[in-house]
Formats: sequence, C-alpha cells, structure tokens
Amino acid sequence: MTDAELAAKLAEDAGNLLLELRQSCNLTGKSLGDAGDKAANDLLVAALREQRPDDGLLSEESKDTSSRLGKDRVWIIDPVDGTREYGEGREDWAVHVALAIKGKAAVGAVALPSLNLTLRSDLPIASPIRNDKLRMVVSRSRPAKEAVAIADILDADLIPMGSAGAKAMAIVRSQADIYLHSGGQYEWDNCAPVAVAQAHGLHCSRIDGGPLVYNQSETYLPDLLICHRDDAEHLLNLMKDL
Repeated sequence: MTDAELAAKLAEDAGNLLLELRQSCNLTGKSLGDAGDKAANDLLVAALREQRPDDGLLSEESKDTSSRLGKDRVWIIDPVDGTREYGEGREDWAVHVALAIKGKAAVGAVALPSLNLTLRSDLPIASPIRNDKLRMVVSRSRPAKEAVAIADILDADLIPMGSAGAKAMAIVRSQADIYLHSGGQYEWDNCAPVAVAQAHGLHCSRIDGGPLVYNQSETYLPDLLICHRDDAEHLLNLMKDL
C-alpha cells in the first residue's frame, strides 16, 4: 500500500473498531471514551510498527520519545479525536492518521466513522463550495473568543461542533467555510485534517499566517486557520487588528 492508502485503511479500521466497541459494551461517557482511546491506539500503533517500522510515531495516547525527532517521516495519530463526543454517542468525532514528512503534513486520512465517511489527501472529493453567508465552526463548549469576534465582524453563522477533525472536514464537505481555532491544540489534533484540507485546495496556517510545522520537540500547536483561499488574507488581517 502507498502511505495514503495505509493511512485511510488504518483510520477506517480504527473507526470500525470504535463503532463496534460503542455498540457492544455497556460503557458510556468517559469510561467508554477511555476504552475507545486505548483500543484504537493499540490497533494503530501495532499496524504502523508492522507496516512502517523505520518511521517515527507520535500518538496522543502513547508516551512520546525523542527518537522520532531524528526522522524525516513521522506518523502522527489521534485514535479518537473528540473522545467526549464519542463517549456521548454523538457523530462529531474522528480518527486521525497522518504522515508528516520533513515537518509538513504530507499525507492524511480523517475517518468520520458515525457518518461512514473517510476523507483522504490522495483522493480529494469535489472542491469545497463557499457559502455566500459565511459559516464558522466553533467548539461546542468553549468557542474561542477570537473566532466569535471575527464571526461578529463578518456576520458569519456559528456552528458548534465537537472534534477538530469534524470541524475541519465540515469545510472540506462544504458544510462550513471557516475554522479558526485559538484555544490550544497539539500536533495530533490537526496534522491529518490539515493534510486533507490542503489536498482539497483550502488554506491552512497558524492564525498569524505562519506555517504549521510538525514533528517538533514541543508538540503543542495552539492555533489554526482553515478556510477558502479567497478569504485567507482578509481573515488574517482581521486577526492582526483584534
């Protein structure tokens, strides 16, 4: 398999495992989320170590080591992005499998298991369509103040949603137009979504316009902008004025 095919297969396999677990066990809420995190992580880590043993690996659910820092190719995974939503039986959660090459989000797959859908960097679907009245995805529980301020300026509709992957894929799927996040993320939260979004022709950057760089010793990557290219300059200028 190519790297992209492997990423998609593993995201789908983990997603199917998570659906089966949620349907078959008696757990709910945080207990279900914790069980799902472990089961999906075990599957993904074992498969990557078998299929790509020479590559580095960074997972939200595994202890990080410095060995990945000397490698050009590093898989960055989030076994359950949106653990809370998964545990609550919602649809807005995802599985992220990405490959960063020399610090860039090169390959990615984002599975949305509850929707029976996987978005891939190697097989882009139709180009995202920009709505005349802009729509911005924000956190269900803690919408970033910068995002709310920008939405007010643009008269954009706010769409509360769970996981980062679900938010980013909402733009890929033409269900939203802007994902502006400033509340804190890590590399595994956005590497796969960024790879997929870029493959669909969307703008992806830090909220100051800087590049998103992966496989860093500090995995904290706190802010993110995904939007249509035609809106990027205006949004970045608005951010400077806040």
